[in-house]
Amino acid sequence: MAKKTVASLQTSSKRLTKAIKMVRSPKTGAYTFQESVMSPELVNDWLKKN
Repeated sequence: MAKKTVASLQTSSKRLTKAIKMVRSPKTGAYTFQESVMSPELVNDWLKKN
């Protein structure tokens, strides 16, 4: 399960988006969250990547 955050972050002239992905640990089965700030064009590729 993954979702994009609603708010976009802006620094100087670059437009950035913060994406949060929920990942299940293979060892324990617990869920953890991975966060990353990136260009909006790269978000979908990052979310699809395992």
